[in-house]
Amino acid sequence: MTEENKFHAGYVAVVGRPNVGKSTLINTLLDQKIAAVSAKPQTTRRRQLGILTTETSQIIFVDTPGLHVPQHKLGDFMNQEAAESLHDADLVLWLVDVSAPITAEDKLIAERLNTIRKRPPVLMTLSKCDLVSEDTLLERKRACLDLFPANDMVAISSLTKEGLEELKGKILASLPLGEHFYDADTITDYYERDIAGELIREAVLEFVRDEVPHCIAVQVNEFEERGDEGAYIVGTIFVERDSQKGIIIGQKAEMIKKIGMRARQEIESMSGRKVYLDLNVKVNKNWRNSADALKLLGFAGRKEK
Repeated sequence: MTEENKFHAGYVAVVGRPNVGKSTLINTLLDQKIAAVSAKPQTTRRRQLGILTTETSQIIFVDTPGLHVPQHKLGDFMNQEAAESLHDADLVLWLVDVSAPITAEDKLIAERLNTIRKRPPVLMTLSKCDLVSEDTLLERKRACLDLFPANDMVAISSLTKEGLEELKGKILASLPLGEHFYDADTITDYYERDIAGELIREAVLEFVRDEVPHCIAVQVNEFEERGDEGAYIVGTIFVERDSQKGIIIGQKAEMIKKIGMRARQEIESMSGRKVYLDLNVKVNKNWRNSADALKLLGFAGRKEK
């Protein structure tokens, strides 16, 4: 590789507490929606790659579930997904919300990073900097560095895009020289049906309340291409109790209609074609603590701790 033709490529594990904006940041950097986002915590449940390729680099962002204190086997799976990403990365991008003080979950991440023997460099990325004053930002920077001595730090806003070019520059400076890991036109390792399932779940999260968002899972049962007619998709929304099923369906099926309409719009926007979407709701009692149910819904394949 000549001096004039240096190509940087590598994996960037994006970690942070739940609801800190990891998926939103990756969607913004890619300028395309590949990951579900919601104001409710723990939206991301599996690792997902977001691949940004330019003429001189390929940055492979690894979107991870938020590290948290687990309350069930699903939480254990999510924490393991996030933790394993730390070991395999060329760089850890730790996203911290500076619009709020340091939390117990931020401290949990610092503890986890300190246990890694051969730890990749850590780029502490202070998000939502547009929501705080300069004095508060300076105070939060000091608190973050007291929490963990990161290799570098940058303040950003996914909303205003402040600091994103600086962020990309710092990422590239940390990535090794190499070749493409993926074709230049690949933007994620998720199949289209996987993204469709996440967008259905995102639509549910937008409309339902209280404890219900944490109790849902989505399975895409059919994903059929029908030429000029677009795609035919059948999905099942799983909940844990009959009362939650009633909330998802709603009176006179109004809620499930709203969810289906929003999900269809998002899938059509993502895929660029018409979509016919048929949604069902089923009860799978206590699925978050059932090994068989977790396996059925794709939260398996790794050894339990």
